[in-house]
This record gives sequence, C-alpha cells and structure tokens, in this order.
Amino acid sequence: MSNIAQINDIEVSIINFKSIPVVTNEMLANFYGTDASNIRKNYSNNKARFIEGKHFFKIVGQELKDFMTSLKTVTSDLLVNNVHAQISSKTRVLTLWTERGAARHAKMLDTDQAWDIFEQLEDCYFHRQEILAKTHKSERTALHDAHTMLVAKTKHLSSSDAWKLIHQRFNVDDIALIPYDAIPVAVEYVHHLIALYSNAEKQKFTDADIQNIHALATHMIWVREWWRVYGESIKKLNPTLYSRVVDHFTDGSSLAWRFVKADQKQKLENCVRDFDWFTGTYQQKLPI
Repeated sequence: MSNIAQINDIEVSIINFKSIPVVTNEMLANFYGTDASNIRKNYSNNKARFIEGKHFFKIVGQELKDFMTSLKTVTSDLLVNNVHAQISSKTRVLTLWTERGAARHAKMLDTDQAWDIFEQLEDCYFHRQEILAKTHKSERTALHDAHTMLVAKTKHLSSSDAWKLIHQRFNVDDIALIPYDAIPVAVEYVHHLIALYSNAEKQKFTDADIQNIHALATHMIWVREWWRVYGESIKKLNPTLYSRVVDHFTDGSSLAWRFVKADQKQKLENCVRDFDWFTGTYQQKLPI
C-alpha cells in the first residue's frame, strides 16, 4: 500500500485509498505550512468547488476501520508518515484528498510554500505509477463479465483484441492496473462498445462507406497522437479544458484502430511512431 516519496528533502510514506494516492487534512496542513483547521475551513467555505470521488473521499464505518488497520503496516516515525497516530481513534468520518483536491487547497492558500510543495507532490507523490496497488481479480468481476459479453456479441472481435481496446482506453498493460474506482467506468465503456459493435454489424456498408470509415479512423489516430505529445502542455495551460476533452481523444483512438484496414495497420503504426511532432518530419524514411 505504500512507498516513499521525497518531499522538501523529507522522506514521507505514500498512502493509497482504492489504489489512488491520497493525503489527510493533517498531511496537507504539514505540507503547506498551515494547520488542519484551516484546511477544513477552506473546504467548508468552498464546498461547491469540491466533488466527492474526484477531489476527495470520505470514508466511514468498516471502510474507515480497514483503512486505519492498513495504515499500521506502512507508517513509521517519519515526519508525516505516522498518519495513524495523527488520526484520533474517535474519528467517525475521515477525509482523504486526491491530487485534484490538493491542487484546489494550494490555490486557496495561494502561498509560495503551498505552490512549491504541490509541485513536488505532483511530481513525486501523486504521479508515482509504480506505487499504485493492483486490484484483486474479485474486484474486477464485473469487468470480466462485460468483456465476456463483448466477445460473445461481436463476430469479429477476439478476446485478446477486446482486452487490447480496454488497455488502450485506460493506458495500461494489465487490467489489474486500472484503479479500483475506475472499474465501473471501464464496465460502462465495454457496454458502450457492445452497443457500438452490435449496431455496426447490423448495417451493410458499401465499398465507399468502408473506405470513408477507414479514412476517418486514420485521421482520429493521427489526432490522438498529436494529443499524446501536446496534451500535458494543454493541461498546464487549462486543466479544466483538458479534463473535459481528454476522454474524447482516448476513446476515439481506441475505437478507431478497429476500423483501420487490417493490411494497413502496421504502416499506420510506423507512421505515427516515427513522426516528429516538433519538426513535422519523419525520424526515419518509411517503406513505400
């Protein structure tokens, strides 16, 4: 559940909830040079700006007990690592802040320390993919069932191709790496694929239709590759815009590869792989 990050020259344990790196009020206060009551006050005064499940989690009951128990095995005597000791045994509701929640608090505090530390958190704490715990197979039952249904309802989609679509959509090499809270999103995505392919297979396309679909899919893949290169820059300029459009590029590309002509897929892969988006030229001469 844990790993170590270096924040402001101090080693801190990374804690996760549902495979997502999170921080408590006390941790955030320590990081930002304020007190936990100020963090709570900022939240209370700006509740409309925080969305549960996106900016924070609130855990209660057995889920809270399980979380506290898991912390005992990962905390130590480092500065803010001893989270368990900072959480009162009388706590009935615990708030855990995600990366986006931590960013909102940095913006509200608007101090040099808050922004400097958030940048470190962003680089070393929240974006450490290797610390994300894999989900258990039992937690992915609904996704496996949806995948089975997808293969059964489509005539030309193999099991491995179906998994490949899901991997591409969530940018993972193994479905165990899909965060726990994203499993319902993955299931919904697979059901969307089922409807899409079912409708497509009921229609009869002319040769011209097939050619146009192939061209459209090719354009979508090129646009997705452009987004892969420049998306992070757009995120820094306008995070709200980024969050609203990123799924369109990802989903569009995942679907597009299914409509590229089989005998042209490898050539297209070579093209997008070897194209230099900064100079507008190919890094090596492509075969004709």
